[in-house]
Amino acid sequence: MTGKSPDQRPATQVVTGGRRSEWTGDPRLGGGIVNPPVWRASTILYDSVADLDTRGRNTHDRLFYGRRGTPTQWALAEALTALEPGAEGTLLYPSGVAAIAAGLIAILSPGDHLLMVDSAYDPTRSLCDGLLARMGVRTTYYDPSVGAGIAALIEPDTKLIFLESPGSLTFEVQDVPAIVAVAKAHGIVTMIDNTWATPLLFPALTHGVDISMMSLTKYVGGHSDALMGSLTATAALWPRLREAAYQLGQHVAPDDCALMLRGLRTLDVRLTRHGESGLTIANWLSSQPAVGTMLHPAIPGCPGHALWKRDFRGTSGLFAFTLKGASKDERAAFIDALTLFGIGYSWGGFESLVVPANPPRSAVPWQSDGPLVRLSIGLEDPADLIADLDQALKAAGLQT
Repeated sequence: MTGKSPDQRPATQVVTGGRRSEWTGDPRLGGGIVNPPVWRASTILYDSVADLDTRGRNTHDRLFYGRRGTPTQWALAEALTALEPGAEGTLLYPSGVAAIAAGLIAILSPGDHLLMVDSAYDPTRSLCDGLLARMGVRTTYYDPSVGAGIAALIEPDTKLIFLESPGSLTFEVQDVPAIVAVAKAHGIVTMIDNTWATPLLFPALTHGVDISMMSLTKYVGGHSDALMGSLTATAALWPRLREAAYQLGQHVAPDDCALMLRGLRTLDVRLTRHGESGLTIANWLSSQPAVGTMLHPAIPGCPGHALWKRDFRGTSGLFAFTLKGASKDERAAFIDALTLFGIGYSWGGFESLVVPANPPRSAVPWQSDGPLVRLSIGLEDPADLIADLDQALKAAGLQT
């Protein structure tokens, strides 16, 4: 078991990735086991000073010091790298926000200009308006539908374009190839938050993106019991990201990596179920008189559907809709009446979740026909989830 083959399809790679024989067994014990063990370590011991000097020259996949990783972390990183054709490597971080922050800090310097998609995850906006601003990095928020028009926003000191497609609240699908083409023509780095799709549905580096970020907390973990983020990058940027991660002291626990590896093995089948159930429920909601705008890129007529159909291999289970003409109090009554949907941030676990969404905007004002509700569809039977949504709409007085 080598753990990586360029000929394997993604559904196979999530099963085989990171399972090198040297990480899963010891010939002296008679063979290997299925899962890489949890290697916990802070101090690493050396046979001699010469051994210490030799191993210190290459520390991203050899034991050096606990913070630089053990086979448990390397197995997860290698498995994620295998899912992105053209990637050099993957770095792991204690959360998705930590991954975004580390990536931006690695690329940007004081005086640089950042183009940030206006539909970005709220903590990403907070990072731009807070820490990066204090660092002297200027941020311009751009319309997610700008496409090749982003060329007009590029300044002499623009160093990075950040994408999130679809956006995690309002689900705009960006024209990633068009934006990437402009960025490459100007020598600008591109980075995408690819948590909604994962590389199974959208291999970002194949579409020309330089750095693909995921909140592994969501679909990769899949069980709502661990936090982690990742950056997967091209050969040109991998050393820069790795050195920044080392300098920032970024580290993830091997026990959490073991949980992520466990979740990764079933990612393909879970993501398929999330997507199928999500479409079933979104189509039912679209037929309800209380529902106004449906924000699900896989549904014809929804914003971004043509781009989704062109670029994506499938859909996940996260989407939103408006309650047409309703008040925020009526939205709260609807959410409070749900019994199978937990009220909570995050998504991608086995359980269904709901949150009221109030999209922040800087470039283009957010306009809608009613307050927004975001659903994360879990692994419950979709018929039961539909029945729950139906009774909640009635309990809130939104329809009879």
